Amino acid sequence: MSSSAPNQPSQSSEKYLRYAPVRDVLFVLGAGSSHPDGVPLQHDILPIIISEQVAEISSSAIGQQVREFIFDNFSVDPDAGHLPKLEAIFGFLDYFIQQNESLSSKYSYETIREIKENFIKIIHYIVNLRTDKRSKTYHLFWDAVARYNRNISIITLNYDTLLEQAFDFLFRKYGYIDYSIHLMNYEKLIELMDFNFWVNPREPISVQPGEDPVPIKIIKLHGSLNWKYCNCCNHTLLTPWDRKIDLNRGKLIGHTFPDEKQYDYYCPIDRTEFQTLIMPPSYIKSLNNPIVTQLLGEASREIRMCRKIVFIGYSLSDTDVHIKALFKKHLKENTRIVVVNPKRSANLRQQYHALSNNVEFIHCSFEDLVADENSIRPLLAEP
Repeated sequence: MSSSAPNQPSQSSEKYLRYAPVRDVLFVLGAGSSHPDGVPLQHDILPIIISEQVAEISSSAIGQQVREFIFDNFSVDPDAGHLPKLEAIFGFLDYFIQQNESLSSKYSYETIREIKENFIKIIHYIVNLRTDKRSKTYHLFWDAVARYNRNISIITLNYDTLLEQAFDFLFRKYGYIDYSIHLMNYEKLIELMDFNFWVNPREPISVQPGEDPVPIKIIKLHGSLNWKYCNCCNHTLLTPWDRKIDLNRGKLIGHTFPDEKQYDYYCPIDRTEFQTLIMPPSYIKSLNNPIVTQLLGEASREIRMCRKIVFIGYSLSDTDVHIKALFKKHLKENTRIVVVNPKRSANLRQQYHALSNNVEFIHCSFEDLVADENSIRPLLAEP
């Protein structure tokens, strides 16, 4: 923001950014929306871990522990294409955790919990490898939103931050991101002064002449690489530029600027070690985290108040029972549903017709959709 001339009163004014009572479009983004930028699909993650193609994983203490557990407890033959599904591995771990049982003397209950957390950190690491760049696809998406209709909200099931990183050219003049949770970054405490850079769109915003911003909800139901969760104070810190993990120590790490000194992240309020906040694929999902509970509540309200829902690159996986339940409970009968997916499988059609009879299918990829003005504009049009 440019400063005003000396001795001249500032032209800015404070303004509450209000949401329209009804949302024109709710976008629901699955893995297919980030895949064009290289973010691996769920079935690509385990081969990366098993194949040792990422030396930082295979040589790390965490990577070795997780690989050993998988080889000890599942049939693994990469050459023959025999690999377990991620959700099967996490489901196996979650069974022992929920039953409070040990698997063996080697895999005690405490070790099982540790392996699950380390497995999540490896997934975090893999997804982040493909996230540290600009996304042309998401940039085109946001450009279309700015030009045609900003009365939208987004539910994303992706951990990556490509969507938010591509928003930067809209910041201030056109809009502000609302993650729909209360971030530590909003607190005006001495301990949090270094993190007060993120603007809370639910409080009055300083608006300059020529700016007409709106709040846009990005509801990340499965968590995010740039969220750090403290299970002591139950707060979340947003670190847009720090998403890395030290795989040997299992620590979330940050870097100072401009000297690039590395440090470990701890909660600034109570000095508790931060945890990742991403929900792994599993047949048994725990939805008890207070942040996840809050996000589900926000998502349910958006589903009820929208005129049209556009699913992009999402297959309604059998492991996402909570997503099916969410839409089945809150979807209105007259809400129009559009599914954007290059797949033409009968199973995909059945999954969506189980939600609603008012479904339209567009068989194309996300990158083709946003590159074609005649395709993206009608989706953003007011119903």
